[in-house]
Amino acid sequence: MTSTDVHSLVGAYVLDAVDDLERVAFERHVVECASCRTELEELRETSARMADSTWSIPPPRLRTDVMAAIGRTRQLPPQETVTAARKPRGNQVRRWTLAAAAALVLAAGTGTTVYAIQDQRVRDQSAVASAAQVKEARTRSILGAADVVVRTSPMRGGGKVTVASSASQDAAVVLLGADKAPATDKAFQLWAIHGTTPTSAGVLLAGESSAVRIVEDLPGSDALGVTLEPAGGSAVPSQLVAQISLV
Repeated sequence: MTSTDVHSLVGAYVLDAVDDLERVAFERHVVECASCRTELEELRETSARMADSTWSIPPPRLRTDVMAAIGRTRQLPPQETVTAARKPRGNQVRRWTLAAAAALVLAAGTGTTVYAIQDQRVRDQSAVASAAQVKEARTRSILGAADVVVRTSPMRGGGKVTVASSASQDAAVVLLGADKAPATDKAFQLWAIHGTTPTSAGVLLAGESSAVRIVEDLPGSDALGVTLEPAGGSAVPSQLVAQISLV
């Protein structure tokens, strides 16, 4: 990657639109480049301002306050004057009471449901963010290892596969980028090859043309193979599109 290429990554880096190898290269570069640091800070400030109008998390006491307000609210009788001749019977009074109680429960339930949905969104986003942080940390440890070895192989049909493997980390980062996406009912599959025995090392999403995957235990293999398989993957490899020797 040239110096010009690294400079041009600042916008994509702020938007998290870089792959793991580009991220590592840019973060090493920005330590020594004052102009990129300045541009990075400005773009981060701009993106933060653009996010000011996004929805906020309701306060934790929302449900408690709603339930407390229900207990303090007095139910008013009907506005019409009830004469002795039209005095409601017991079953009518019960229906009014039940209707009022149902309305309150519905109102309380609506507030609680909104809170629960937003709270679930927060938990889901936190889980995704935590998983991404774990993957990023693992990727950094592999790419930053002193014994990391990077190998590249072209893909049949255009594109390339890059493998950065580290024996000390007993893992590898695989960067796959095909020039042409497979059909929506096809997917690329990775294989760790020991001698003549292939073992599945992960399947990309159907129709996905690029991905970054961490493959544990790969440095102990003789090669990494990439095949084109039906969506969901196959038990044995079929159409080989790339193979990288690891020995």
